[in-house]
Amino acid sequence: MDGGNRGQNGIQLLLTAEQEAQQIVNAARNAKLARLKQAKEEAEREVTEFRAQMEADYQRKLTESSGDSGANVKRLEKETDEKIQHLKTEADRISLDVVEMLLKHITSVKY
Repeated sequence: MDGGNRGQNGIQLLLTAEQEAQQIVNAARNAKLARLKQAKEEAEREVTEFRAQMEADYQRKLTESSGDSGANVKRLEKETDEKIQHLKTEADRISLDVVEMLLKHITSVKY
């Protein structure tokens, strides 16, 4: 075998290795996107469930205090708004933590 054929084989091996590496990178990217989508859906579901629970608590307290003055109603509204705002803040913070964790995990994939 002459040197030209050996060089041609080396180039072919290199091209094959590059294609395999690209496939691995694409698979990792797709897995990351799927996990981010799943994390977002989970967070949205938790927010929805919490909101429904807060609304039910609010309605229950409203019914219990219907004989009270309007001051109690305003206090309950304020408490509910504060709790919802706290939940939104927590959801945003957790979403960022999840994204950061996933990015760290994906960028440290071993080949």
